[in-house]
Amino acid sequence: MVGPYRDLFSAPGTRGFVIAGFVGRMPMSMLGIGIVLLISALTGSYATAGAISATVAIAYAVAAPLSGRLVDRFGQARVLMPLVLLHGAALIVLMLCTALGAPMWALFVSAVVVGGAATSLGSMVRARWSHILGRSAKLHTAFSFESVADEVIFVAGPALVTGLTTLVNLYAGLILALVSTVVGTVAFSLQRGTEPPVRPAHAQSGSPITIPGVALLSCVFLAMGAVFGSVDLITVAFAEDHGAKAASGLLLGSFAGGSMVSGLWYGSRHWRISLRRRFTRGIAVFAVGLTPILLIGDIKVMAIALFFAGLAISPTIITGYALIERLVPGHLLTEGMSWVSTAVGFGVAIGAWAAGRLTDAFGASNAYAFSFVCALLAVAIGLGGSPLLRTPEAGHAEATSPAT
Repeated sequence: MVGPYRDLFSAPGTRGFVIAGFVGRMPMSMLGIGIVLLISALTGSYATAGAISATVAIAYAVAAPLSGRLVDRFGQARVLMPLVLLHGAALIVLMLCTALGAPMWALFVSAVVVGGAATSLGSMVRARWSHILGRSAKLHTAFSFESVADEVIFVAGPALVTGLTTLVNLYAGLILALVSTVVGTVAFSLQRGTEPPVRPAHAQSGSPITIPGVALLSCVFLAMGAVFGSVDLITVAFAEDHGAKAASGLLLGSFAGGSMVSGLWYGSRHWRISLRRRFTRGIAVFAVGLTPILLIGDIKVMAIALFFAGLAISPTIITGYALIERLVPGHLLTEGMSWVSTAVGFGVAIGAWAAGRLTDAFGASNAYAFSFVCALLAVAIGLGGSPLLRTPEAGHAEATSPAT
């Protein structure tokens, strides 16, 4: 499986931006759970913790396409540098407000700035790969590699932030997230040799979200984001209910671990089946994989179930980004990819808020039903609107490819 990935790094500068991008987006798996652990420990309410985490996610979701459009217009470095410094400052303010017992509104205001100034660094990395590789066969492998990198982050991040928060200090996990995002993003921005050139926008070019296929993908990822946001919070509560709150990071790492393994396998294969069919089958398998978690009451068994539930995540996300790359004009590519982040961000916000309420009201095990319903919604949207996902290259492929 590793063979196809070796050739990706033959181009000059690729290793540098990949490493910096990896470090810079480490907090995407740490920020939400770090906030939930901190706020729930201080207030005793998962609803409050979920609401603040949801505020960060909503602000990020609203701002991501705007920052993506600015990047397309002015370049990555000129936009990323001021935003990451503002994000870091706002996160410091959020932690200080929490430590000093500031009014609740101050926490929500700082959470808005934290999310609004966060950048979709994963989209920037993928835009660099697209610039370097064009539409060669290697682009599928590059997107797969980045999805695997995301899952490595989601394996290590929750366990790391949970361990630091529960065993070292309540603020230690968020401090690590702060350092990672600032250092990684600054290092990424300074690497100008691989930065995509600014392409002149067409006079009548609108937002990528007006493209039907992009809108459909955004709706699917909104529902999937709700699964991610709810599973994150419910799993913390599930572990606490079983007297092992520190194990919540390992449980979430198991969820991401399944996705990481499947992403490595998926990226190493050369697929003849169309992107559209791969995407719809991926979300269907995703929903099926979530079914067992509704019936489990043991932490060890839950870890195994979450691993298998995560197997469909990477292939679905990889294919979603590939579809965006085919559907969106080149001068709007960063903004187009940012809509995936926006959709997932809104979904995470909805999932975190709803899961907090449901967990407080009905208990963690019962709250997992919400995650499952959101997965079914993603399947319904994806299958119902799949004709909108046909790409220019898809017609011939769908007519000749075997149903495998």
